[in-house]
Amino acid sequence: MSAVRIKKGDMVKVIAGKDKGKEGKVLSINAKKHTAIVEGINMVTKHAKPSMANQQGGIIHQESPIDISNIMYSYKGQPTKIGYKFVEGKDGQKKVRVAKSTGDVIE
Repeated sequence: MSAVRIKKGDMVKVIAGKDKGKEGKVLSINAKKHTAIVEGINMVTKHAKPSMANQQGGIIHQESPIDISNIMYSYKGQPTKIGYKFVEGKDGQKKVRVAKSTGDVIE
């Protein structure tokens, strides 16, 4: 399995599945399962029993994990691949993420 190049807080675009074309912010990444939870993407309906934390119970709408292969980093509104390169700084070399389409540094 390849390394996960998408990080928490990135804006991503869905490139496959029922939410194709939508954009959202990454809420969490699970590198072992190769999945990500994206804000407003892959919404599911969950029926919850009343509990101490949720007194009312009822129907809850929440995001479920989506495979990382189905999302792509969104740079200036366009989906792009992510690469790495080393940049010289005041404290030596630093590894930074780069948008492959433009060559711009992401971070």
